[in-house]
Amino acid sequence: MRVLIYVLFIIICFFGCKQPEKEVEHIVKEELVYDMYQPSEMANLMNEMYAQNLKVKEDILNGIVPEKFPLDFLKIHSAELSEFKSRNETFQSFSKLFIESEKEIFNTNSTIPVEERYNNTINLCISCHQTECTGPIPRIKKLLIK
Repeated sequence: MRVLIYVLFIIICFFGCKQPEKEVEHIVKEELVYDMYQPSEMANLMNEMYAQNLKVKEDILNGIVPEKFPLDFLKIHSAELSEFKSRNETFQSFSKLFIESEKEIFNTNSTIPVEERYNNTINLCISCHQTECTGPIPRIKKLLIK
């Protein structure tokens, strides 16, 4: 009889303490769509020009005179700009000056020291960026030969 009482007591405790099951909420996962930055054709070109000029700087510092103008730089006249930018007269004039100045770096007949020609070109980049896209100026200044 004692065993029966213990069994009934355990059954009552077990079923009496059990909480009613709640409906499981179905959580629908929404797909998160991230708006990833897609650089414009011009931004990619500017990064390529930075890398190329960094290489030219290293060559000059190592005593190697650059001889071949990178033709990809000519894309500055046609590369697609960011949506909020446009080619205005200032941009057009700076881009023409930049190409002339960049070509001068590779002019092996010039009497102007290559370091000076190179720094003139980088300073022209800085001047252009002071009128429009100012963000990269600190990065561009690192290209200068001191």
